[in-house]
Amino acid sequence: MAADPHGKAETLARRRRLLSSSCRLFFPEDPIKIVRGQGQYMYDEQGAEYIDCINNVAHVGHCHPLVVQAAHEQNQVLNTNSRYLHDNIMDFAQRLSETLPEKLCVFYFLNSGSEANDLALRLARQYTGHWDVVVLDHAYHGHLSSLIDISPYKFRDLDGQKEWVHVAPLPDTYRGLYREDHPNPAEAYANEVKRVVSSAQEQGRQIAAFFAESLPSVGGQIIPPAGYFPEVAEHIHRAGGVFVADEIQVGFGRVGKHFWAFQLQGEDFVPDIVTMGKSIGNGHPVACVATTQAVARAFEATGVEYFNTVSEGSRAREH
Repeated sequence: MAADPHGKAETLARRRRLLSSSCRLFFPEDPIKIVRGQGQYMYDEQGAEYIDCINNVAHVGHCHPLVVQAAHEQNQVLNTNSRYLHDNIMDFAQRLSETLPEKLCVFYFLNSGSEANDLALRLARQYTGHWDVVVLDHAYHGHLSSLIDISPYKFRDLDGQKEWVHVAPLPDTYRGLYREDHPNPAEAYANEVKRVVSSAQEQGRQIAAFFAESLPSVGGQIIPPAGYFPEVAEHIHRAGGVFVADEIQVGFGRVGKHFWAFQLQGEDFVPDIVTMGKSIGNGHPVACVATTQAVARAFEATGVEYFNTVSEGSRAREH
């Protein structure tokens, strides 16, 4: 192992001098200085080995040889933006389409999960002609201003809840309003969404979208009761809105049985928009939005070009 050029104390002092204290570390009382990773392990500057149980980015392990090789090979050929014609991005879109319901067949590639959710919000508003959003309590959907506004986890410590944001109870059957002993917790929690939508409509508001992580993570790794999403989607569609499934932290096979966490809600359930990030790139800055032809066409009808700097030529993400 190469010698650590800066001791832990020196690195911590430089970080405190050069980076904002808002950029927080894990274990702030005694931070771990990580110098390398391999598979499911990470190593500090003393060579101590840690099992990585908290990293939500490295999906197929740290420094997976196939990912490293693909990135190395592609970097020797091409790494540019997405405004040139290239096969790699099409191959990737095709492979993604094979994991999703047929209806979700149009893809936008981006640099981060926050960008993906921001675009999903724009798509929903353009398609529906409405503005308001229903979200779950404790939700977090990203750090852009538009997403802090729909993230109770954030906005309650900042500017508070906007008039166009409507918060429904988290469908938690362990600590929530309706628990495992309830005869039909999915219906009961979905009716809470219906109540929130009705209340908004009574105030003259119009619903553009329901945003939810398919398994709410910041809220406590909550598994919504089976059947909850389909019933919520009915209420949202009836109000003229769309259903957005945020798979940024939980997608790409992380739930075991299925490739996408929303599929835990039943084979017939199909969101209108799905957002992806984090695990899609195994640490590379890649994200994606998948949606329907109808939603995409409404966005295209504005005549405004959508462009993102995400690399056209990257092959690492395909592995």
